[in-house]
Amino acid sequence: MGLAAATQASRADESCLGGPELSGAAEALDYITGRCLADGPHGRVGLEIEAHCFDPADPLRRPGWAEIGDVLQSLPVLPGGSAVTVEPGGAVELSGPPLNGAVAAIEAMAADQAVLRSAFAEAGLGLVQLGADPLRPAQRVNPGGRYAAMEEFFTASHTGSAGAAMMTSTASVQLNLDAGPRSGWADRVRLAHALGPTMVAVAANSPLLGGEFSGWRSTRQRVWSRLDSTRCGPVLGLDGTDPTVDWARYALKAPVMLVHTPEAVPVSRYVPFADWADGRVPLGGRRAGVDDLEYHLTTLFPPVRPRGWLEIRYLDSVDDTHWPAMVFTLATLLDDPVAADGAAEAVEAVTTAWDVAARSGLADPRLHAAAVRCVGLAADRAPEALRAPMDRLLGLVERGRCPADDITEQVSRAGVTATVAQLARGQS
Repeated sequence: MGLAAATQASRADESCLGGPELSGAAEALDYITGRCLADGPHGRVGLEIEAHCFDPADPLRRPGWAEIGDVLQSLPVLPGGSAVTVEPGGAVELSGPPLNGAVAAIEAMAADQAVLRSAFAEAGLGLVQLGADPLRPAQRVNPGGRYAAMEEFFTASHTGSAGAAMMTSTASVQLNLDAGPRSGWADRVRLAHALGPTMVAVAANSPLLGGEFSGWRSTRQRVWSRLDSTRCGPVLGLDGTDPTVDWARYALKAPVMLVHTPEAVPVSRYVPFADWADGRVPLGGRRAGVDDLEYHLTTLFPPVRPRGWLEIRYLDSVDDTHWPAMVFTLATLLDDPVAADGAAEAVEAVTTAWDVAARSGLADPRLHAAAVRCVGLAADRAPEALRAPMDRLLGLVERGRCPADDITEQVSRAGVTATVAQLARGQS
């Protein structure tokens, strides 16, 4: 599936039977390596932005599936072309089409957000862009069989608490970028990973979870780090020379989460997909098929995921004050060759500092220095339309602050419930 189709694809829970049987793990590896990145020019940007749904009059209440669905049924066609989906905990996601350049993608997403917010406000609800739900306990409202089975899988793998929080209490800003020319794949994928810790620190916006301060500026990243690293950890080290092979090996080593029989059934023991493909461990009464492999790939959640293009998944959801500048920064650092070279040099000392970034944000001196340099590189290239947001972000970064620091101060003054109610009403 191409970038254009996938950035608007629904996450509907569809039945999936095995399809043509795989002859073994070697065929599965060839299948993945031949499809996971598409050779071509880069420059298109697709955005996906999630926001938690709250009732401003009762922030502890979690709006239900039917209630959110009623709002979505009333939506007009969105002017920027986004599709709308609902995450397991009721977070609402806008998935925009890929457009030429970050500016066009940002403008289209902002237009769609305005329509979406207005519809939810008319229904007495609000959308809050934070990396983690700061108030409510984890609770699933999406009735899809996939998500019920995922809950069972995480419980069986002794990560039930983190899995529930990941599914129902986290939200992100995701960039979808073209893979670019084949000759540049290794450097491009390596840089997308290397930028991760610095951009996690810049975008950190989730100091609370379930009503309590976590001690982390990006609790969202902390939640993901508590899950199985073979499913949610970075795909490669910084010496990877063929990202298609790195991704294929990662996918074949990762344990199978769900098997369709045709309903989604969780796999309660550790079975690498390679073992299923080779016939060593039959699941669902059969060997793995091509459809099983395609579905398995959708259950892997690394911070950078190849899907023909690059899904960059490590930014916390942040409000309108900051997300356009963060999107422009990350897209520029990857798509502008001069900025990319400068960014690679700037982050060299912090390429694996994921946990430090999530806990300390820009209070860490090395991450602070890298972030000032990276955001500065992007700010130097900002068009007039993004000059003010970029200057604002650069000023925040230069002061060693991330959005989580502002949320922490607001909660300390007003309390978490009042803060959430204010944000849900569109008040800062």
